[in-house]
Amino acid sequence: MFKSIPASCLLTVCCCCLAVPARGEEKTKWEHKKNYEKMIVEPTLPVATDVPDRILLSWKGDPATSFSVTWRSLKSPDAVAEIAPAEAGSQFLKHAQVVEATTSPLKTNLGTVHMHAVTFEDLKPGTLYVYRVGSRRTVPLSKEEQKDVEPMTANYAWSEWTQYRTAQKSKGDVVAPVRFVYVGDAQNDIKSHWSRLIRESYRDAPRMTFMLHAGDLVNHGNNDHEWGEWFYGGGWIFNTVPQLAVPGNHEYARDEFTAKPEGEEKIPRTLSRRWGQRFEFPENGPGGTTENVFYVDVQGVRIIGLDSNRETEVQAKWLKKVLENNPNRWTILTHHHPIYSSSKKRDNPELRQHWQRLYEKYKVDLVLQGHDHSYGRTGPIDLQLSRKLETEKNVATGLRVADQSGGPVYVVSVSGPKMYELQEYPAETIQADPFRRRAQGKQLYQVITVEQDRLVYQAKTATGKLYDQFTITKDKAGKNQFEDQAPPLED
Repeated sequence: MFKSIPASCLLTVCCCCLAVPARGEEKTKWEHKKNYEKMIVEPTLPVATDVPDRILLSWKGDPATSFSVTWRSLKSPDAVAEIAPAEAGSQFLKHAQVVEATTSPLKTNLGTVHMHAVTFEDLKPGTLYVYRVGSRRTVPLSKEEQKDVEPMTANYAWSEWTQYRTAQKSKGDVVAPVRFVYVGDAQNDIKSHWSRLIRESYRDAPRMTFMLHAGDLVNHGNNDHEWGEWFYGGGWIFNTVPQLAVPGNHEYARDEFTAKPEGEEKIPRTLSRRWGQRFEFPENGPGGTTENVFYVDVQGVRIIGLDSNRETEVQAKWLKKVLENNPNRWTILTHHHPIYSSSKKRDNPELRQHWQRLYEKYKVDLVLQGHDHSYGRTGPIDLQLSRKLETEKNVATGLRVADQSGGPVYVVSVSGPKMYELQEYPAETIQADPFRRRAQGKQLYQVITVEQDRLVYQAKTATGKLYDQFTITKDKAGKNQFEDQAPPLED
């Protein structure tokens, strides 16, 4: 039935740390053997039933007036949701409105399940709501069980009631602060090693506006065991905090339920069918994309998600228009493969060719990435790797201050346990190495706070300890000043 995990399958780590303060770099001797813990269905990772599970909140429309929810059940042919303004007691039940959900079957390696999605619309900005989702029962309650039970309870299996507050509308130039958590690849050993990190990030920022995943959420995009571990790690956090994500290369996989095209040796790798059925993101990307390329505006910040796995030129044309017509004060981009790689043999010149000039021309503030299974954070840099430090000076506190007229700050991060070695640069010069702070062998999450005129970035370890920090201050003309506040590395 259920099998235990042999000790030989556990991740092997050798923690021998060497701090290099001069380069803002921390190295850990890291032996990574590709013998991950076996992905098996344990009692804590249940198969689907009539009861809704794997519930996930996201944005398909305007975050101030709507939000979307997806979930799964086993055989239910239809599903509904209920929503009401939250109250101190359970009186909200009198005002709950029923919203029909869409349903579609999904074939998985564990059998066919049904995926459901609903979008709550015409909501009030900055308002706390309660919602629950329900799947029609395929096994009716007995007559005894139906006594004194309302029809909606008798006919549907329900989730718990969950609270969520809609985003606030901008009032002219005045915007409410945005705080969010960004994480790189979870990918491997998710239940056993990633769970503690994502939960620590919630403890750190429990009132966050949303959570952002920079690709490779799982190792095999069509493996339902792994998605079960991902949802186990996030648990009810995913019910109440909007999740945004872009696909990594591991979300692309060969679909075992798709016939091999005539004349082809193998089934081509495509974006996992789970992506479109699991995530309800804005469908405002270029033609031919299904919720893998999008943008969303929330409280004065434009978040743009790109798919770095394919069609970079097509996305560049779309991106140009999205950046040209941007009324927001702050712009943050995310994609999986990095513009500047922090690990060995993982350079992506095509992305620099098609995307980076747009980042600089339209003054993107921050680019959040994954893929390299290490940590790297630049200062503001342009296409020639110049850090634009002509005006740099040492202030009284010892912090470095720079004009950010050249380009955005780039970050590469990893949240799961799989690690790669850092890229070795040929010379210890600013021009050779774009990164100001680097690390390997560390699971990290990032808390980013965006206010009217200031962005504060913090990278923290899985134990909640501050590892990196900087602040960007924006003046009335939109010009940025960058302040490096990285703490000293420990010996």
